[in-house]
Amino acid sequence: MRVIVNQMEMQVPDNSTIDDVLLLIDAKPPFAVAINYEFVPKTRHAEEVLHDGDEMEVIAPVTGG
Repeated sequence: MRVIVNQMEMQVPDNSTIDDVLLLIDAKPPFAVAINYEFVPKTRHAEEVLHDGDEMEVIAPVTGG
């Protein structure tokens, strides 16, 4: 199925979870995840199944002043 990850189109297996996609893109913590512009708590990453056309943003914290 097709999902958008950080504004780039990706093909992922059907029934992929957030954790599955994080492994595919080799995401390194710390980060936050939003699906279709809604924050998803880390406790739900393993169970949150993505759907065709979903937009996933992996957001790294910004530090500084």
